[in-house]
Amino acid sequence: MLHIGNYSFESRLLLGTGKYEDAQTQREAVIASKTNVLTFALSRIDLDNIGPDPIEHLPREEFTLLPNTAGAKTADEAVRLARLARSSGICDMIKVEVIGDPPTLLPNPVETLKATEILLNEGFTVLPYLSDDPMLAKEAEALGAHAIMPGASPIGSGLGIVNPYNLQLIIEQSKVPVIVDAGIGAPHDACEAMQYGADGILLNSAVAKATDPVKMANAMRLAILAGREGYEAGRIPKSNVATASSPQENWANS
Repeated sequence: MLHIGNYSFESRLLLGTGKYEDAQTQREAVIASKTNVLTFALSRIDLDNIGPDPIEHLPREEFTLLPNTAGAKTADEAVRLARLARSSGICDMIKVEVIGDPPTLLPNPVETLKATEILLNEGFTVLPYLSDDPMLAKEAEALGAHAIMPGASPIGSGLGIVNPYNLQLIIEQSKVPVIVDAGIGAPHDACEAMQYGADGILLNSAVAKATDPVKMANAMRLAILAGREGYEAGRIPKSNVATASSPQENWANS
């Protein structure tokens, strides 16, 4: 079970709703993923008149919605979007995303932390999207963030985990859930992150832009389950010395 603030979810896969070729594919992929959480950009929705929008073809009542502030370039813009979402009755859980470098889509750490602090003081459940900086993750957690969302690599890149050492440090030091967000390209990326001890994975492009999004959604679901099971089971220590699987001491006397 994944716990974020006062929310609890059976699935550890959080799924984005954009970039699908059509509504039917989107719907089938969401179903195949068995996610409990759908995320979407607030900037793509008319908050005064919900619809048409990225999730109009999905049964909203079956999911917890996680709006994000993608498109915001400052803390003030992110805060404004979050307030509009809550006043529209969407959700009080928000993914804070403030992009500071358009070519790489890397987050602005100063503005992200500023927006995080403001929204926490206003009673939001806040999940800041961050670069894979362990010290930045510590700062966000110290502010009271309900979860940390470090990127594995740049948004939509599909590069997978480019800095496993930093990601492992973030996971090991965090006392709140760590949701790996951005850059996951294949099921083995998701499985690797979960094997490190991540609490969940947020995906969009890896599923929506796959050749078969529905199959990929199911593959990601299974990879996340396998990675979590492997983490909880505890892997064997790595060794430079081979060890036989079967005892050989008494072979010579048999």
